[in-house]
Amino acid sequence: MPLYKTITIDSETKLLIWKIEEPYEWLSKDTPLTDHCRLRVTKMKSDLHRRGFMSVRHLLKEMGYSDFDLFYDEKGKPHLRDDKKISITHSYTFSAIIVSSIEVGIDIEMQRSKILKIANKFTPIEEYRTLANEDALVRKLTMVWGAKESLYKSFAEKGVSFLKHIYVEDFELDDMKTTATVSYLSKEQQYDIGFDEFEGFTCAYARIMS
Repeated sequence: MPLYKTITIDSETKLLIWKIEEPYEWLSKDTPLTDHCRLRVTKMKSDLHRRGFMSVRHLLKEMGYSDFDLFYDEKGKPHLRDDKKISITHSYTFSAIIVSSIEVGIDIEMQRSKILKIANKFTPIEEYRTLANEDALVRKLTMVWGAKESLYKSFAEKGVSFLKHIYVEDFELDDMKTTATVSYLSKEQQYDIGFDEFEGFTCAYARIMS
């Protein structure tokens, strides 16, 4: 399966999604890695993790980059050598990147009912009691969780709490967008949030407000 979906968010920002169906051998063929990343992927015990890792390199290729254009800072946050901003995610059989001239974050989550058991750890669950049924609640909570994951990646400060420091403005399910604020120590930043749903997964992406 080649590129699954491309979303042009605006003139500065593009999001690419890959459906991971190919074997590792296909994904790794003619896809050179830095010594650091080659060591990382060989240490991965899960075949799906290895395939997810390599599928991200194919997404980079779609954007005109290679593994040699990517590096990570001391916080583990990815960067591109041309100063464009990038965020990366992969979950089960999907991976995605978002590339922009402004600060961004991205996350993909599978929609699963187990999120109901952990919801109180990342959001005030009583805010969602008006939703019609469990399926709607799972969808909404997965969107909020994904939004907070994408914000956490973008803000990139250790000590940030999903529950205490990241606030996602309430939204209707059909809106597929909202806004959010991260407030931590003396720093506060506002973001636009967008969502996309496909095959039982939710992709959330954050862009910093100028």
